[in-house]
Amino acid sequence: MASVPSLAATVHQRVADALSAALPEAGSADPLLRRSDRADFQANGMLALAKKLKGNPRELASKVVSHLPVAATSADPDPVIEDIEVSGPGFLNITIADSAITATLAARAADDRLGVPRADSPGTTVIDYAQPNVAKEMHVGHLRSAVIGDAVVRILEFAGEQVVRRHHIGDWGTQFGMLIQYLIEHPHELDHKDAASGQEAMSNLNRLYKAARALFDSDEEFKERSRRRVVDLQAGDEETIALWRKFVDESKIYFYSVFDKLDIEIHDPDVVGESGYNDMLAETCRLLEESGVAVRSEGALCVFFDDVKGPEGKPVPLIVQKSDGGFGYAATDLSAIRDRVQHLKADTLLYVVDARQSLHFKMVFETARRIGWLNDQVHAVQLAFGTVLGKDGKPFKTRAGETVRLEDLLDEATERAAAVVREKSEKLGLTEEEILERGAQVGIGAVKYADLSTSASRDYKSDLDQMVSLNGDTSVYLQYAYARIQSILRRAGERQRPLAHPELRLAPAERALGLHLDQFGETLGEVAAGFEPHKLAGYLYQLASLYTTFYDQCPVLKAEGGPAQVENRLFLCDITARTLRQGMILLGIRTPERL
Repeated sequence: MASVPSLAATVHQRVADALSAALPEAGSADPLLRRSDRADFQANGMLALAKKLKGNPRELASKVVSHLPVAATSADPDPVIEDIEVSGPGFLNITIADSAITATLAARAADDRLGVPRADSPGTTVIDYAQPNVAKEMHVGHLRSAVIGDAVVRILEFAGEQVVRRHHIGDWGTQFGMLIQYLIEHPHELDHKDAASGQEAMSNLNRLYKAARALFDSDEEFKERSRRRVVDLQAGDEETIALWRKFVDESKIYFYSVFDKLDIEIHDPDVVGESGYNDMLAETCRLLEESGVAVRSEGALCVFFDDVKGPEGKPVPLIVQKSDGGFGYAATDLSAIRDRVQHLKADTLLYVVDARQSLHFKMVFETARRIGWLNDQVHAVQLAFGTVLGKDGKPFKTRAGETVRLEDLLDEATERAAAVVREKSEKLGLTEEEILERGAQVGIGAVKYADLSTSASRDYKSDLDQMVSLNGDTSVYLQYAYARIQSILRRAGERQRPLAHPELRLAPAERALGLHLDQFGETLGEVAAGFEPHKLAGYLYQLASLYTTFYDQCPVLKAEGGPAQVENRLFLCDITARTLRQGMILLGIRTPERL
């Protein structure tokens, strides 16, 4: 089914047409339509137009109104505009007809996508997110890249964009010489039963890393053997690569177990770590040097920038290759850009990376632009995110002052959510297995929503008590609103079904809910264009709040207006539930049918 234009788009077009008809000398002027607390919409374009035409804005507004079909003066049996009032210095206060609200929602309800348009000419976006490090535990600092990145992937794909996922894991570098050498000398260090669980895998990796580090720090001969092993790794020595792959695979077992708890799918072909670009590094450096974009400075290959200077005013370069011949992170990142642009044919490169790396990516992107890998048709964006803080507003730490393990945070959120569900389980008749399942859906959803409801660039406080609360801007509030609607629809059964009745007048709470539902597609368009999932979270919270007001003020199954009004209010319930569910899916959060 074709997309359904929003009421805002329809009214905007009608006012623009009326403007052109009433004032042809104005050309294609923008009516500047926006939502208003004085009416449903307000058009403010007459003020700027009056200055341009040197006329009276109220008089110009009146001329425009005379060219607009309004219910009271139009022969149109299905008018969109109920009433228009000229107010103040030429504002147009526009009220939408109740029938238009219901009819538009009915058209949305008839479509699996709720009338949301799909991109006509989709581009290709490569999104770099969820980047843990091999042989290291994931901590709370890894949360935001994974959660924000997953939501953006879902939103872009729903919008019709071709999306390529990339998980740039840390799986290369000098520390791996130490780890591999230790494995060669202690071949049974990673032995365990079939690498069955993520916790067991991480336990083995922790033991391996600590033992290798202790030996590296205390034994000069082992340290030298480890350094030689790095050379073997970079040269592709068969035995070295086989052992390197062994603990990379071990780490993946752990990574995937954590992502599974987060309810995020990670596919093996999308995991292309630092090692994946190893064969490109030398050529990347050659191309940069031959083009003059990078120059040798004290033996290192560097790129300099006029606006990047150190505390003493000296230039701070991007080091692509070190003076000893080793490659820096910049070489890998620039090689990744080459690969993503030239082989994956990306139009947009999106990096969901900590804001503290902003300077690095600014220099990398500028370097790529100078050599032509990025240009007006192909651009790179860092979706920089802030820090997860504790309740005290300081970086989130354990009582012992250590970084909080991500698994511990997720497990605690699930336990607290299960306790909340258990309190209400008697009414629902849930089994213990169902309580634990709901607890995971609610707890993980609570953690993800707390992250996603905050603008990515801002820090936020992690407060599990608030996250799992039924009150306030939480995922539990949204999940409960959805479950409440499902309960109403179940009670209605077959006898009373959702059915739109455009002929019925709407109560104020119904109108407010309907107008907000109609904004879903436009909201998603804005969210996708700006990579801003927090705006979708804000839309859904307002939707749930408007539904709560509707529920309190407008009886559904006992509607006073008879069977038609019952059906119409059930219809509003149903499309609200579908919109909530679709929005939550795009945020990566589940919506239990009973809660």
